[in-house]
Amino acid sequence: MELKQLISEAWANRELVKDAKYADAVRAVIEEVDKGRLRVAEPKAGGGSRPGAKAEGADGPTKTAASAWTVNEWVKQAILLYFGIQPMQTWDLAPFEFYDKMLLKKDYKSLGVRAVPHAVARYGAYLAPSVVLMPSYVNIGAYVDQGTMVDTWATVGSCAQIGKGVHLSGGVGIGGVLEPLQASPVIIEDGVFLGSRSIVVEGVIVEKEAVLGANVVLTQSTKIIDVSGSSPVEYKGRVPARSVVIPGSYIKKFPAGEYNVSCALIIGQRKPSTDLKTSLNDALRDFNVAV
Repeated sequence: MELKQLISEAWANRELVKDAKYADAVRAVIEEVDKGRLRVAEPKAGGGSRPGAKAEGADGPTKTAASAWTVNEWVKQAILLYFGIQPMQTWDLAPFEFYDKMLLKKDYKSLGVRAVPHAVARYGAYLAPSVVLMPSYVNIGAYVDQGTMVDTWATVGSCAQIGKGVHLSGGVGIGGVLEPLQASPVIIEDGVFLGSRSIVVEGVIVEKEAVLGANVVLTQSTKIIDVSGSSPVEYKGRVPARSVVIPGSYIKKFPAGEYNVSCALIIGQRKPSTDLKTSLNDALRDFNVAV
């Protein structure tokens, strides 16, 4: 609570970070985030996936996100203040040179993390034991939980929250968020499988054990339409637990005519036989979907 108070005061008056007490408080918060003892967002007590509120739209019922997560805005404030107090410096790794403010994580062996060259994670990102980083990038404020695979050229943006046993396939893009402060980070819950080149941004929540096929793109405005029943059900901002999702499109009228607009289609639910991580590809093959 003392750290929270100091960060709030420094956020209201940026001149205070020139005082060692406030600068040390900022650094202390980043250290706590780096070690996973503080998080930008965390599940609410008794949390888990919760159904969204319904609203009638032109194309039928719509379900919007009802978050089971709490966002700690003051932690994001500390991260932004940290950028302000960190000096620029040059790193030489012949023949490469880098010039930046942020330190990188070190000593992966003691963390129990496998980091393949050229995996990069910034200091202030938490990596739990048994995380595997292929050549990839994890930004400050992110939280990556146990047993998660961050595959080649996947990116985990600032403050994104990634659960246990998640697989981020090659080229997956998880969006980051620092401002506006009230904006929620992207949240990928336990056991989720994201197919190659899928993108999740703008605080979208992918609930437990869902499967996204290759090239699915989710923003807060993306229509996520469940087409597995007799009539469509539309979601915004979240993918329900255990859903199998593929890219889709729908016709939208514009002044210049009718055009296809991208959406995401829920085509079914994962079967119990695909609960094991090693058989996640089968969850897509069941529906003839590419990984």
